[in-house]
Formats: sequence, C-alpha cells, structure tokens
Amino acid sequence: MERRRLVRVPASSANLGPGFDVLAAALALHLEVEVVETGRFAVETDLDVARDRGNLCVRAFERLHSADGFTFRISSAIPLSGGLGSSAAAIVAGLMAADHLFELDADLFALACEIEGHPDNVAAALSGGVTICADGEVTRIDPPSGLEAVLVVPHEPVRTVQARAALPSQLPLADAVFNVAHAALLTLGLARSDWELVGRGLDDRLHQPHRAHLYPRSAELVRDARQLGALGATISGAGPTVLVWTHYEATAGVAEQLHARADGWADVLRVPFEPQGADVRAL
Repeated sequence: MERRRLVRVPASSANLGPGFDVLAAALALHLEVEVVETGRFAVETDLDVARDRGNLCVRAFERLHSADGFTFRISSAIPLSGGLGSSAAAIVAGLMAADHLFELDADLFALACEIEGHPDNVAAALSGGVTICADGEVTRIDPPSGLEAVLVVPHEPVRTVQARAALPSQLPLADAVFNVAHAALLTLGLARSDWELVGRGLDDRLHQPHRAHLYPRSAELVRDARQLGALGATISGAGPTVLVWTHYEATAGVAEQLHARADGWADVLRVPFEPQGADVRAL
C-alpha cells in the first residue's frame, strides 16, 4: 500500500514593522504538498517552480531522506514573490513530510532555519499565530480576536538580495531605541488586544525607510494607511507586499479604498491572520 502524506503550511509576513528578523505572523493563504510513494520521483505542479530535485520542497525533504520513489504534488495560494514566506512554506512542507513519513522526530525549526537562512518566516509557518524569535527559540502568541489583515500585493516583485543590500551596516542609536520601543508596544498591544498600542507599535526606522525607494507606491500606502481607517501598515518581509492591519469593523471600508489605490499595479487580498501552523496528515 502506497504511503501518502498531505502537508498544509500557511503564508507568513515577517518583520511586522519594528521587529526586523524577529517578529512574524502566519496568514491564511496556504501551500499544500501531497507526497505519495509511487515508485518514481516526480514533481507535479502548475506553479512556476522547479520540477526536478532543485525544487525547494524536494531539497528540504532530502535533508532528511532520499526522494527516490516519491511523487510531490504541489499547489499554493501564496504569491511566489512579494515577501509572503513562500520559500519558508515550501521548506517546512518538505521537512515535515519526510519527518512524518519516516518517523524521524527531527528538529524541524533548526533545519528549516538553516535552509532558509533566517528564522522569522519559518517560525510563523511552523507555529501559526504571531511569533517572536530570540536566542534560537520561538515564542508564540495568538492573534487577537478582531484583528484582520488586508494585503496589497504588487505585480512587480523586488528581489530579496536587492532589499538586503539597501540596508545600512550601522544604525543611529536613536533609531535603534525607536525600534526597541515600538516592538515592545506592538507585542504588548497584541497580547492585550489593545488596538491603540498595536497601531502605535507598527512604525519602523530600521529597514522600511531604507528600502522605500525600491517600492515607492508600497511605501506610500504604509504612510497613508491610518488615513484610510486602518490601524497602520507594514512592508511584508523584504517587500513589496504591504500588510495593512485593521480592526474587523473597519476592514471592508479600508479594503474598498485600497482596491481604488492599487488599481492597475497590485492585487488586494483580504486575508485573516492564521492561528494554525503547519499540519501534516496521512491519507
């Protein structure tokens, strides 16, 4: 009897404003990978991704076990570029499938971080909710009830290497203090469901201002989000996607205005925060 596993992994938005390489949140867009023991290796997908062993999901799987004899059927609602954790989701899916099939009990977080190169998206993909990465460990909090998200996903991507290169090697002390303060406000606001604190806590001086020239329309939306009735907005990961934070009573009105602002250059998606992390089951 052929062994089959279905892995479902959420998208993620990293940084969340002041929490560069530390904070992330899972979002209810999902990658699904069905791994089936067919006796032959194959990658079956309609996505614009590798269909050989260079496929990121397969590469992650093979960190734990050979993919010989397995077919990978991959589908995803996560945009492949834009800063929504598509690579972290693929890595987590491959590792989790192999770990479950062969009952390895591997340290999936450590392995995924090693492959991905940074921990924030991986943490949210595995754990769901809002995650804080520190000292090689993940602390998780539930997204507050009533907190909603609207994504503005530009059609033109920005390469992550370009976004990393735009960052300064040193930061003024005042800007570092600003980010520590606002990351504290944001996490306290999320823990308390305090919308004022969440809104105040979304500001950043570490990465977003230095990358604004790479995606000026996205940066403009971040600046204008509160005027549109949102709590605020952040650049998702390295960008250019914008995560607009709203209270549920304001979401519809904010989304309507964003549709008008994004016409012709970006897609607008109303996407809940996702409390559930990656999940695997036998079929």
